[in-house]
Amino acid sequence: MRVGIVCPYSFDMPGGVQFHVRDLAEALIAAGHEVSVLAPAADDTPVPEYLVPAGRAVPVHYNGSVARLTFGPVTAARVRRWLAAGQFDVLHLHEPVTPSLGMLALWIADGPVVATFHTAIVRSRSLQLAYPLVRQSLEKISARIAVSEDARRTLVEHLGGDAVVIPNGVYVDRFSSAERDERWTGAPGAPTIAYLGRLDEPRKGLPVLLGAVGRVLDEVPGARFLVAGRGETGQDQAQEVLGARAASVEFLGGLSDEDKARLLSSVDVYCAPQTGGESFGIVLVEAMSAGTPVVASDLGAFARVLDDGSAGVLFRTGDSVDLADTLLRVLGDAELRRTVADHARQVVRRYDWSTVSDQVLTVYEMAVAGRDAPVGEDPSSLRGARLMELRRGREPR
Repeated sequence: MRVGIVCPYSFDMPGGVQFHVRDLAEALIAAGHEVSVLAPAADDTPVPEYLVPAGRAVPVHYNGSVARLTFGPVTAARVRRWLAAGQFDVLHLHEPVTPSLGMLALWIADGPVVATFHTAIVRSRSLQLAYPLVRQSLEKISARIAVSEDARRTLVEHLGGDAVVIPNGVYVDRFSSAERDERWTGAPGAPTIAYLGRLDEPRKGLPVLLGAVGRVLDEVPGARFLVAGRGETGQDQAQEVLGARAASVEFLGGLSDEDKARLLSSVDVYCAPQTGGESFGIVLVEAMSAGTPVVASDLGAFARVLDDGSAGVLFRTGDSVDLADTLLRVLGDAELRRTVADHARQVVRRYDWSTVSDQVLTVYEMAVAGRDAPVGEDPSSLRGARLMELRRGREPR
């Protein structure tokens, strides 16, 4: 099967959706399918050979985060060329209502189209504004996927329609077989607690974790908190909250996939203190795959990944005191750590890419079976292209 995948977010600074797209593409290629990915990326950004860069993106505040998107007539022309060259059996759009490549491809393409929705948010002004722009185009979608029940609910409430839930995937064995790194391995009286996330996004919960550090250090003075992720504000926050005790928080910066796996395999506890806007929680599954006990905020998405607390330990979202108490309870109870880690090893198999990619392929086959032609260009999209050019003060092409 020839598969075209469109990612709306830039590979210049990849995040969860980009990693999902990358891993899905590689799982499909390993299964013998031909895959091309179109995504924002600068021409000099190192990208896999199956990825076609769609140009440099600009940072935009979108759905409580900073997303790097690309849009406009030049980008639309690149989408057209990529679609024409690909001759795809099925087109897979991620976040097609985000004003970026996915939305453009939805306007332009016709044929078997599958869409995956990642966003989970109670109220989204962005989705409300985007809906009139894509309302008619949404009818082109042959099949819809949501990465979680929370993402499915967001889709139903904001856009209508429904979706089959297929979770994010993880290469479980890459994490379960990762070697420990002595730099990050705890010792008696000096356990290590890891956090991964963007440091300058409050919803990722770093302030909640920092608010718990002092209380943990009161009981376990040798504890070390290992913070991995990009951002400029983390160390300043730690200094402001903890003063001299900020030395117990070590900032590791961005990590490679290999180092992330080694970190998660080395620490005593992984902490996920996010406060909202999470549709799934892929890093929880990665930590579970590595055999590391997870302590996470009791967001609905996290609770479902952790099997309602059987495969991890939950604390009250946003409550630093409860987080500290929970960390101390987990650190002080070896049997609890073993119990949740053992259950997590069973749970994570449902998220392995060998399972997830088969489910996605089933959706592709349903979409293709319902159409009698491959992906092509929607003739009506040319009118939109002319309007876009005119609004920018150019002659239509």
